[in-house]
Amino acid sequence: MIMRMSSLFVRTLREDPADAEVPSHRLLVRAGYIRRAAPGMYTWLPLGLKVLRKIENIIREEMDAIGAQEMLFPALLPREPYEATNRWTEYGDGIFRLKDRKGADYLLGPTHEEMFTLVVKDLYSSYKDLPLSIYQIQTKYRDEARPRAGLLRGREFVMKDSYSFDVDDAGLDVSYQKHRDAYIRIFDRLGFEYAIVEAMSGAMGGSKSEEFLAKASVGEDTYVRCTLCDYAANVEAVHAPPMAPVPYDDAPAAHAEQTPGTPTIETLVDHLNERFPREDRPWTAADTLKNVLFTVRHPDGTTEALAVGLPGDREVDDKRLEAHLGEGVDFAPFGEEDFAARPTLAKGYIGPGALGEKKPAGVRYLVDPRVVEGTRWVTGADVEGSHVIDLVAGRDFSADGLIEVAEVRDGDPCPRGDGGVLETARGIEMGHIFQLGRKYADALGLQVLDENGKLVTVTMGSYGIGPSRAVAAIAEGTHDELGLAWPREVAPADVHIVATGKDEHIFAAAERIAHELDKQGIEVLYDDRPKVSPGVKFKDAELIGVPTIVVVGKGLADGTIEVKDRRTGERHDVPADHLVDRVIGIVRA
Repeated sequence: MIMRMSSLFVRTLREDPADAEVPSHRLLVRAGYIRRAAPGMYTWLPLGLKVLRKIENIIREEMDAIGAQEMLFPALLPREPYEATNRWTEYGDGIFRLKDRKGADYLLGPTHEEMFTLVVKDLYSSYKDLPLSIYQIQTKYRDEARPRAGLLRGREFVMKDSYSFDVDDAGLDVSYQKHRDAYIRIFDRLGFEYAIVEAMSGAMGGSKSEEFLAKASVGEDTYVRCTLCDYAANVEAVHAPPMAPVPYDDAPAAHAEQTPGTPTIETLVDHLNERFPREDRPWTAADTLKNVLFTVRHPDGTTEALAVGLPGDREVDDKRLEAHLGEGVDFAPFGEEDFAARPTLAKGYIGPGALGEKKPAGVRYLVDPRVVEGTRWVTGADVEGSHVIDLVAGRDFSADGLIEVAEVRDGDPCPRGDGGVLETARGIEMGHIFQLGRKYADALGLQVLDENGKLVTVTMGSYGIGPSRAVAAIAEGTHDELGLAWPREVAPADVHIVATGKDEHIFAAAERIAHELDKQGIEVLYDDRPKVSPGVKFKDAELIGVPTIVVVGKGLADGTIEVKDRRTGERHDVPADHLVDRVIGIVRA
């Protein structure tokens, strides 16, 4: 079927939409692929839907190739399964909840682990039924507080989620590797640069976890890679190299000193170098221990005070803290009311002496792994205008536990300890695979009889890809200053034929070419608009981004037709008699 611009449901725009923050959002709207329906929700227009369906079909082909079977669950789901796994509570405000006319609770599915687990429990009971891999491509819903960047962070999105079911962990390893290999083939076919990085499982639970990130400067995810080895990880999953305890037998006793007017790390360091100079080197922010306080609200409505102790030259990374606290947990820095409720805390001069779950202030105290036993610090003395010098971890104070939420920076040592250093980059999360283990099978009672007739709990893997997000990620990675430039496997058409001028024989030739290509199975977008100027048609063709553009115009009088590669900009005049064969060769190369 030939798509004709004269009747295609599309309207290109010359101006950027007011709410567009990133190139993919701007160009997908301007080129007539999507339209905003509400914050975080978009209508797929014909061109956009064609791209989305092609991405879905690539995913289907590769999933089917590893023996996975497609099915489809409802998007509207009952409360009870999510209550059994405690995710009804854990998700907090992150899901859409509703009641039916009888008052029963439902949710719009953010993910379907519970439903997959229950359907397998319902139908299978023996080890002979396993291994099993099943998947769906389904619309998902999450109540994003700040939907942004078009398709990259929405409230409604399309997701492929698949699950493997095995009798034992060895089987899970095999299923995981099959999915990982399939994902590599999928992302190779989608046509953009990507990185595979270690990740955290988050609300899903589980152990081994990897993300597939599209490399993009606008990406919300920061990841790191080592300059020497193949280590790569989302910053949320980066672990600082373990540090050995430091001997402190000869460390001087801790001593409090007057440090008036030093509520910040910068003012403290300046004061230390002026009043208490070191013999070996100047004081730096890395010598100080700062304690950052947060109010944490859990999904069940309970709140707690949390202090994070870390070297003064580091900041708390909000995304890392969010990942460690878990799905549905909100947090905010301490405000004046919080300090007023805890008079034992001296704002700007807080030290470990006032922190800890058993201390009067009741603030849970977690420290960065760099605060290892024997390290010496300058930190608050819990009195305004005073700090403690030579406070030794393990001798003079202890914490309630460890937490790795300090910012990760270029130049940090690689966790593998091979001498390499980390460099940071940005990416868009496109896929996430992880070994769930038995979390959901335990909660929902998914067991089968093993070969000895003994009931065993099934172990699971979970594997997700975002097809709708992939549309935006591909656009981010392949556009140029003129518009979109799709890879051929996902483009809405193979060829964009542009008929220019007013002569009837030009339109007749373009029509003939379109029909001949269509008969050969080549997908054609034909700009047959009779009263639109060549300049507008050319701009629309560049904006829409079909990989091959055929211009039927004044060159036809000399027996030639222009063929342009949208992605490289290369142009060639091709004899009209050979045009169809040349285009077929380009498309099928």
